[in-house]
Amino acid sequence: MKKNDIIELDIIDLNNLGCGVGRLPDGMTVFVKGAVTGDRIRAKIIKLASSYAVARLESVLSASAERFDGTGLRQIECKAPMSCGGCVYRNIKYEHELTLKREYVKNAFRKAGLPDVAVGETAHTGKVTCYRNKGQYPVREVGGKIRAGFFATKTHDLIPCDDCLLQPAIFGEIVAFCIDFAEKNRIKAYNEESGKGVLRHIYLRIAEKTGEIMTCLVINADGLNSAEKFAREIVEKFPSVTSVMLNVNKKNTNVILGEKFICIGGREYIIDELCGLKFKISAGSFYQVNRKGAELLYGLARDRACLTGKEILADLYCGAGTIGLSMASRVSRLVGIEIVDEAVACAKENAELNGIENAYFFCGDASDTRGPLANAKDTLGDFCPDVVVIDPPRRGTTEELIDYLDSLGVNKIVYVSCNPDTLARDCAYFAKKGYSIGEVTPVDLFPGTGHVESVVCLTKGL
Repeated sequence: MKKNDIIELDIIDLNNLGCGVGRLPDGMTVFVKGAVTGDRIRAKIIKLASSYAVARLESVLSASAERFDGTGLRQIECKAPMSCGGCVYRNIKYEHELTLKREYVKNAFRKAGLPDVAVGETAHTGKVTCYRNKGQYPVREVGGKIRAGFFATKTHDLIPCDDCLLQPAIFGEIVAFCIDFAEKNRIKAYNEESGKGVLRHIYLRIAEKTGEIMTCLVINADGLNSAEKFAREIVEKFPSVTSVMLNVNKKNTNVILGEKFICIGGREYIIDELCGLKFKISAGSFYQVNRKGAELLYGLARDRACLTGKEILADLYCGAGTIGLSMASRVSRLVGIEIVDEAVACAKENAELNGIENAYFFCGDASDTRGPLANAKDTLGDFCPDVVVIDPPRRGTTEELIDYLDSLGVNKIVYVSCNPDTLARDCAYFAKKGYSIGEVTPVDLFPGTGHVESVVCLTKGL
């Protein structure tokens, strides 16, 4: 076997990167992007390693029953090039995607030594297109013209595209308007190699419930000469745009947003509704990109908590407070811990916006048992949570925090996870401390992609 060889292959699996998996007669694993479990394909070897090969799909000789055919929940075919890489499951039926995501979670628990943990069916909203409320479009010069789109997988090569099936249709219209404005007003696109040019990204957010839209231009400058004109014209064209922002990012970095935001039209935020509550969304604040999916996820977390109204609830890694605040009416006191200052400020504002008076938020690393929880005790007196919700980043939580929660005698912990592998690892440690692991429910917040959220309740002595 050598590079550029043409092979025929049966696809036996599909990983969470969207690559079909097959095996050569000698047992070597071959990964083929765009292939689907059950396909028989012809492919060209493009990379050889000692234990695996990567091949490019040339043709499908016999199509899998799971391959996308325009039926079921996913009925619209994506027209973007395969190199986009945004939707790794674009070639399969959505029903099969849900099965794969459940298997991903089950396999994570098997690898963590917990094969007997029950994993339920993947929960979902049924909405597989236009679910994202945030879009970030890099801007570059292509063929002498300014273009916006997305970067090809593992590159910064721009794929021109002002529309995406995962984004609301109005985003494409606004992006097209921004590019046209830049061309007419001679605003140069940013060039990564030279560090010159002004317009780096077009960053959009929409409040699905209220319809308010934020438009933010990320610029490689301290300001924009035509800022007032841009703000005036975009609001005239799109009355739903209630916030027009600039973000200053002059660093040579892959990070999209800089630290400085400038409001050039309307408010500095938009307002959305989630779980019956209102939330201010600033340009830099975290907010789940799938609102309906978030309501499903938070509802499952609330149900697992089985709150009676008497409990003290601690919401760790709380962000802008969305999960905890959605449960505040069902507890006697809510205490949130978050490491990002701006998010803590947003959480306090959101509590005030909704007239919630039993919520307290503190800034600090939730994993640092010596810091924010101790501060909460100093402020609130005899503070010991009855129920804890944790929603950590992808790296998961820490053994130190688990030890601390156990030492406090917390007998109910609802774990919301965005990474099945670290969830399973942490659950294995909880089990060592004597906690029972309830049924894990995968939740599909990001249809088309390889990501899956999960919710599980861990109990001790109940």
